[in-house]
Amino acid sequence: MKQKKLLSLILTLLGMISYTNAQQLGTYLGDETPFYAATKQMSQFFRRFNNEEDRNGKAYLSTDKLYREAEQRKKYINLLFDNDNQAFTQNQRNEFIQSVATKDKAQFLDFKGGRWLAEVRANFNYLGKAEIVTLFLELQKEGLGTKWVMSNVYFPPFNNLFLADTTGASKKFLHPQSHEIDFMNLIKAFEQIREVEFYTKKGYQADFLSIFFYEMKKNNLKFETVSEVKFHFFQVNNWYFEVSNFNRTGNNAGWLISNLMKVPENQKAIMEKYIFTKR
Repeated sequence: MKQKKLLSLILTLLGMISYTNAQQLGTYLGDETPFYAATKQMSQFFRRFNNEEDRNGKAYLSTDKLYREAEQRKKYINLLFDNDNQAFTQNQRNEFIQSVATKDKAQFLDFKGGRWLAEVRANFNYLGKAEIVTLFLELQKEGLGTKWVMSNVYFPPFNNLFLADTTGASKKFLHPQSHEIDFMNLIKAFEQIREVEFYTKKGYQADFLSIFFYEMKKNNLKFETVSEVKFHFFQVNNWYFEVSNFNRTGNNAGWLISNLMKVPENQKAIMEKYIFTKR
């Protein structure tokens, strides 16, 4: 009997605490508590970033006065950041929000608009050893719709085989009269295999995705499971940000902005190359 009363008291106290926290959160955020639950899907992240749904998750009609309304957008976008991340300041967040949600220069995310990609870390078995492979996927138009396609891969055993910088190629070359000796001087190129890329045409880059498929077709590389997913966004002018999934308790959970950087448009290609090669 005492145990039942104790259990009842505990449940009552928990209910009071939850109600009090909800009231405090609702007061602080303008009584929008339901909206601040975890952003469970990326499609919901898009809608919340653009302010295309109400606090209960119901989509606005494009004719609704609150659809993409600037002031409400500022408040909602601010809640799409990982609050535990110290890599960006509140001032940086505010600057970003002002650059996307100001009425006269608003910028919105477009699911089919390109300039965003998925990074998928997956567990593989490579030659009998557990390894992590990072795959990059992009959306590609297909008929009237779209589909995800693999566009790149990062795998240290592959990347470490190739030189990241071949600007020294001019110091190594095959003589322009090599054809007169039936290219017998190719032995020169193959003696130091580590630098063989220096003998390729200008602009050469190793196709790691083809190497990846080759190793899979040879049965040397075997997929096991996906371990982590995040997304990279280049859609906002002069900004780059990442979105990661935070599986934790509380309202600041789900798909949230985990990295934010100011990147000029003419440097985004460099940023993308860094993401693909990790160097």
